Amino acid sequence: MTPEQQFRAVAAEKIMIFDGGYGTSIQKHGLTEADYRGSLDLPKDQKGNNDLLCLTRPDIVEGIHAAYLDAGADMIETNTFSSTKIAMADYGCEHLVRDINIAAAKLARAACEKATAKDGRPRFVAGSIGPTNKTLSISPDVNDPAYREVDYDTLKADYREQCDALIEGGVDFLLVETCFDTLNAKAAGMAAREAEAAAGRPVPLMLSFTITDMSGRNLSGHTINAFWYSLRHLKPLTIGVNCAFGADLLRPYLSELAKNADTLILAYPNAGLPNELGQYDELPETTAKLIRQWVDEGLVNMVGGCCGTTPAHIGAVARALAGQKPRQVPELPVVTRLAGLEPMHIAA
Repeated sequence: MTPEQQFRAVAAEKIMIFDGGYGTSIQKHGLTEADYRGSLDLPKDQKGNNDLLCLTRPDIVEGIHAAYLDAGADMIETNTFSSTKIAMADYGCEHLVRDINIAAAKLARAACEKATAKDGRPRFVAGSIGPTNKTLSISPDVNDPAYREVDYDTLKADYREQCDALIEGGVDFLLVETCFDTLNAKAAGMAAREAEAAAGRPVPLMLSFTITDMSGRNLSGHTINAFWYSLRHLKPLTIGVNCAFGADLLRPYLSELAKNADTLILAYPNAGLPNELGQYDELPETTAKLIRQWVDEGLVNMVGGCCGTTPAHIGAVARALAGQKPRQVPELPVVTRLAGLEPMHIAA
């Protein structure tokens, strides 16, 4: 069986469990700039460059992977959220992009193989592809609405480099996550499909929307269904939503998506909203209880956590959802589905 066939077989039987936040776990180690830098000769301060730890402190990344797998995760993601040239330019690490992605994929793959060797359960690796810190849809200069810091071809090329390296490192899937700009997501999706073709093996795509305010839209102004209609031609293995809010505030948007997406849904909320100090206070049992409501309403096929979540949160979610039935993918009528900022149907 291919990884996709295995994934679908497991998803047909149960609610699958994804991992949680990485930044939260890394911060607990209290790392210094020297820990991030290691023996690398780099021109800028590296503190906070979490993806670089795949090269300089792989033991920390491996430990986080293992903790999530021990907590019950069926799938983990690579520690590569910012591993594109555009994002790594902040740290002067553009030349390390390929090495970071390959190393990250191998670390996650090895952790999954160790976990599977213990109990025989299949585990999966998703290559994490973040949105970068640039946007194709919006000008950063209020005096020049036409200005863009990056163009489509450049962004797609940077995504392609990351996708190629993640596939070379051995990921099962490519997860384009925290999509605040639908056009960025399109560039990433195209890069992923091109990389898959070049690799000569199936590497299914996963997509995850992020809401930027209570209107339920992302930064480029799309609703969650408009986002789905804009990208459904990529035929992703999963579509979903992550970050921004906790499970309670995400529920109504997830409910809309569940009715309109004829594919599996993966959703992973923050541990509530941050407090005035930027810390997340939501307890694991609270997160698990809120996500259980999603399951009771038949909204999801796979769940995990984003900012502020820890292995304890994922463990609590796994226990709360044990034995629960997954969402049934709906059979939708064949109509023309289009999207501007809002979805549009054209039916006979």
